[in-house]
Amino acid sequence: MYGTYLRRELAGRKKQTAIVAIGLAIAIALVIIVNALTAGVRDAQAQALASVYGVGTDLTVTGAAAEPGEGGGQRFDFGSGDGTTDGQTTTLTRSTLRTDFMRGTLDASVLDTVASTDGVTAATAALSLTNSTFSGELPSGGFGEADAEGTTPTEGQAPPQGGEGGGSFGIDSFTVLGIDPVATSVGPLASVEVSDGRALDADDAGSLVALVDASYAATNEIAVGDTIDVAGSDVEVVGIVSSTPDSADTAANVYLPLDTAQELSGAGDVVSTVYVQAESASSIDAVQTALADELPDATITSQSELASTVSGSLSSATSLITNLGTWLSIIVLAVAVLLSVLLTLSGVARRTREFGTLKAIGWSNGRVVRQVAGESMVQGLIGGAVGLVLGVIGIVVINLVKPTVAATAAPGDSGGPGGIGGGPTGGGGGMFQTQATDIVLQAPFSLWVLVAAVGLAVLGGLVAGAIGGWRAARLSPAEALRSVA
Repeated sequence: MYGTYLRRELAGRKKQTAIVAIGLAIAIALVIIVNALTAGVRDAQAQALASVYGVGTDLTVTGAAAEPGEGGGQRFDFGSGDGTTDGQTTTLTRSTLRTDFMRGTLDASVLDTVASTDGVTAATAALSLTNSTFSGELPSGGFGEADAEGTTPTEGQAPPQGGEGGGSFGIDSFTVLGIDPVATSVGPLASVEVSDGRALDADDAGSLVALVDASYAATNEIAVGDTIDVAGSDVEVVGIVSSTPDSADTAANVYLPLDTAQELSGAGDVVSTVYVQAESASSIDAVQTALADELPDATITSQSELASTVSGSLSSATSLITNLGTWLSIIVLAVAVLLSVLLTLSGVARRTREFGTLKAIGWSNGRVVRQVAGESMVQGLIGGAVGLVLGVIGIVVINLVKPTVAATAAPGDSGGPGGIGGGPTGGGGGMFQTQATDIVLQAPFSLWVLVAAVGLAVLGGLVAGAIGGWRAARLSPAEALRSVA
């Protein structure tokens, strides 16, 4: 009896049922989509930070930043007999390997100091370098004499021109990281895997062998077994590596054994960064303090400090979408429930004679409330089901469109990724390099969000039904019948 009457009442008020259901459906769909986007942005942020947290490094030790005016751009020294000439132009090629001019190096003995510090379970060092190759044609008449006097062209600046005719030259650079071949649990090698060839091993110490980043190798058509020019020496490529997190970048374009990198660069027995692994998370602060006391001229950076340098749209997007999603969900649901309540009250007012008659023939107040609440709950269920379908469709569309979010590792003195210190992934890019990665934004399905959305729709219907039923229950049969007589 109750179900039959309920079905007939809903069928007889299709317009009101449709309006209430559509309002709740839109609200529920928005709640589902916004919460999925919020989860997607959080996942994207975690993905961007994987290169900071995923290498087994708790602390990094780097040299102090150079004072303004120290160092200078890359310079190329040519003698009067360098290159080949045809009488009009001189063809020159020179490759150099240098340390980052904006960051000081550390004596290699620092590694022993770090390793012997209480609370340190593992430590390894790396030397961050940049290989630059100058190649081009220059006028013989003007440049040859200047060479004899020691003129050195500077990277990014054309050498002095003279004589007849012009000249052209180019400078190609790639990052190089000298590493301990056997340090795979902490430092740069902890976040890469060999995709072709082999890894470096202890027997490679002092050898002219290298690992090459997969992206750099693909761009420059480098394969295992090829040789590359590093500081004028032919270095054999023995392996191709890629980052363990698919979306992250590796620390450098080329990896060399540490002693090979020191010899080719002429830097001597120095390193750029020492990577430190602490005994436990709770001991990181104590280790950082101890290292700061032992190495007052070095910069000691923790993971949390490195992570704070990650900037770009991810940081603001997560906060924006979370706050926007919360308030949008509240506002939309409130409007939908308010609409349901108003329409239910309006329907109760139009059904004054009906409820008066029902109460006159013996319907109790509780039964009247249950009737109105039941109608509203069914409307809420219909709205929730439609909203669930719309929300899922919206999530599918987002995942098909695949919007991207830019994650940028900002340069800074802390030595974070892309900064002058390099961070736990190795660095080596220099002061002004940043790593910008476009991360595909996914809107993941979450069962609890879907269930909660349908539950909210039913709750909204119950609230509207309870208020409408309370209003109907207050009607006096005599007054209701008299008002329509």
